[in-house]
Amino acid sequence: MIYPWQHNAWQHIAGHWQQMPHAWLFTGRSHTGKTAFARYFAQALLCEKPTVSHEPCGQCMSCHLFGQGAHPDFYLLEPERADSESAARVLPQIKIDAVRDVLEPLLQTSVRGGRRVVMVAPAETMNVQAANSLLKILEEPPQAVVFLLVSHAKDRLLPTIKSRCRHLLLPSPDKQQALSFLHSRETENAENLLAFYSGAPLFEVQPEQDAMRADLLDLLAQPRLLAILDYAAAFDKYKWPLALLLDWVQKWLTDVALAAQNMSPLYYPDRSAALRSVSQKTDSATLFALSDTLNTLSPYGYHSLNVRMQTEFVLCAYLAMLTRKKV
Repeated sequence: MIYPWQHNAWQHIAGHWQQMPHAWLFTGRSHTGKTAFARYFAQALLCEKPTVSHEPCGQCMSCHLFGQGAHPDFYLLEPERADSESAARVLPQIKIDAVRDVLEPLLQTSVRGGRRVVMVAPAETMNVQAANSLLKILEEPPQAVVFLLVSHAKDRLLPTIKSRCRHLLLPSPDKQQALSFLHSRETENAENLLAFYSGAPLFEVQPEQDAMRADLLDLLAQPRLLAILDYAAAFDKYKWPLALLLDWVQKWLTDVALAAQNMSPLYYPDRSAALRSVSQKTDSATLFALSDTLNTLSPYGYHSLNVRMQTEFVLCAYLAMLTRKKV
């Protein structure tokens, strides 16, 4: 399926169907439907009886196989996910073996006699070896093969890969479209969650994370050392990556900076009063210094380091900022 805010993008593709490139790169914000759009495109490319506007019929054998996840000419490259308890703390990657497994059948004829489609999502999760292996295929693409790359962060892709793809920036919904979508799914606290996810409505509702984030915001409004230690222990029990905490805190710091300028918060609109109160206890130089400290930790957001210790460090640095002590 494609979402209402993607119809114009689909019309653009349908209008240039006869000039189909061998590789596409779909970019845009996270949680706005890029992967769903690419899957719909893949189904259309494989469909045996497409509509006049090149949409998949949904009835032919290819569409049936695609819907069952069993189409022999569709290849999906996605990050490997470990089953261990700490897997969430390791950055998922597409590795070279997965790319090699796709290469061999692409050198043969298609199973159903039509196109073959390779989808890579998210493309930026390819490690260096996998990216170089895919690049070799893109430089000399097999006949009747279309590559669909989906990226949330195109700057992390090799320039040589990007240069061999036709780019299409997929749009994000406006606020009314996003809210309407969330209300249609009866999402609780829709407006505040939409703000937290920067207006992107296709986020996964995660009650445990929402509850822990709410506890964190209470703590950031009135930080106390013992409460910080308790929170770090509670956060660590979930085996979530440090990147999650860094995201929550960075968004809070952004809203504090906005509050200092008498501007409305971007991410936590229901915490306006607390944000204003915190903004009066610090200054921009100290605030930006703490933000820089968090940025230095970002490369280790998905790492098997001691997340509890790092959580304590981040929150103690925040406490020191408000009490104007040096970390």
